Amino acid sequence: MRASILGGVLATALMVGCGPAMEQEEAPDLATQEAPLPDCANSPDYLTMYFSDGSYSEQIGGRGCHCGWWESWGRTSAYRQILNEC
Repeated sequence: MRASILGGVLATALMVGCGPAMEQEEAPDLATQEAPLPDCANSPDYLTMYFSDGSYSEQIGGRGCHCGWWESWGRTSAYRQILNEC
């Protein structure tokens, strides 16, 4: 008897949950947004290069102002090197 009461209380608690359901906001479609790239013509050159692992043999992305042009491609990772020359 005690087990069935405990089971009923547990089932009720699981149905109630932690409050009302929250509505999910729709994520913005970034492919349709247009934003100007930062002007880096007068900025110091730097390029952060991202690699797949600690061997630094496979570049998977890059971000920064390189040779007067904003560059951003691929993915980022914890394995990175900064290039400060054009």
